[in-house]
Amino acid sequence: MKNIFILAALALLAVSCGTQKTPAVAATPAEPAKIVVLTPELEAGRDLYENNCAKCHKLKDPKKYTKEEWGPILVRMGKKAKLDETQMASITNYIDSQL
Repeated sequence: MKNIFILAALALLAVSCGTQKTPAVAATPAEPAKIVVLTPELEAGRDLYENNCAKCHKLKDPKKYTKEEWGPILVRMGKKAKLDETQMASITNYIDSQL
């Protein structure tokens, strides 16, 4: 009787080790990329952003920050770059369009 229990335990151990369950991974669809068609105004903002901001540092991906985070950054950097209000509005519109 003792041998039957030992054999049953060994069989159970062999079966449990031999079958490994893999967790089911739910496939989450990737969010489609937002395609923004740049108007001439937005292109001008992009050009200002690329030409003025890149003079001093690497350009940041607009999506790296939220709209609320970009506000003070643009104000501070606009003063350093000596940009006027029209130029700042153009850059701000471009950044906002990319978010």
